[in-house]
Amino acid sequence: MTSEHRMALHRIPELDRALPETAEYLKTVLSPFGCTLSFPWESAVCAYFDYGRPETVAFRADMDALPICEATGLPFASEHAGKMHACGHDGHMAILLSLAEHLARVRMRQTRNVLLIFQPAEETTGGAHALCECGILEKHHVTSIYGLHLWPELAKGTVAACAGGQMARSCELTVEIEGKSAHIAHWRDGNDALYAASRFLDRAYRLAEGKTCVLRFGRLESGTVRNAVSAHSRLEGSLRCFDDTLFHTLCAGLDALAAEISLETGCTVRVACSDGYPPMNNDPALLAQARESFPIAEAVPSYTTDDFSEYERRVPGVYFFLGTGGPALHTPEFDFDMSVLDTGLALFCSLL
Repeated sequence: MTSEHRMALHRIPELDRALPETAEYLKTVLSPFGCTLSFPWESAVCAYFDYGRPETVAFRADMDALPICEATGLPFASEHAGKMHACGHDGHMAILLSLAEHLARVRMRQTRNVLLIFQPAEETTGGAHALCECGILEKHHVTSIYGLHLWPELAKGTVAACAGGQMARSCELTVEIEGKSAHIAHWRDGNDALYAASRFLDRAYRLAEGKTCVLRFGRLESGTVRNAVSAHSRLEGSLRCFDDTLFHTLCAGLDALAAEISLETGCTVRVACSDGYPPMNNDPALLAQARESFPIAEAVPSYTTDDFSEYERRVPGVYFFLGTGGPALHTPEFDFDMSVLDTGLALFCSLL
């Protein structure tokens, strides 16, 4: 049934936290399995299998799709124009639904209770944080949690993970620079916000040199016309690293750099760093235990992000990459051989 679930969910992609069709499909499939269903946050669905044990193991699947026009030509392609499951979340949900079916068949054999978390808003506002704030981990006495992501960079069917930092912490950087305009013939009468932005950009990149991080800007807006000194610049970028200490050091360095550029140019320079997602740190003991029952390769840490890290801040967890060896994520052509979903199900069954 895993493939059937994936195809059904692929047809009905929805965005962010407004996922009524997706949530209804999950509820319909899960209802006969003897689990307790709850809906702790917008569109979120949790399925709790209570075996009367003192501890609970949790598994999480993200639910939301992307605002992408699908170009796969699949017979089960998106029926919602401009929306597509281009990040594999349909596959993640399908694996958890099949895990629920497995639990319903072997109900009395479990040594721990099981909580299945279907989470909205991974791609946008960070639904994991909201669900954690609802207290679902504490309510169900969760002592460990697992998740996975389909991963085109790995060979089809390969499962990989690494202890410690596997995915980066991220934040959005916004730099606002206020200067003073003047006719370009009298440029000394102004405070050049474009010049200040160029100096900030160059020195910010040098600040990150030699460090295990990504600090880059992808957007710069400045000025209004070619023959006037720019009065305003805006830089937009991203900071990603695997270590909270380095993250805070770099943020402080950017603030100090803003003060320096302000003094040098007469412009006002302000840096804003969003909170972003925390770094994903897999628990070494849990990963070692998982490797005793399933073949798990060593993952290469990625500067991409996932809010599964919010759960790992509260309980030990492991996040796996599941290889698809196919088209890249977040593209209109993304697809995968659905046999890899059986590998994901076998992995999760080995962790019960």
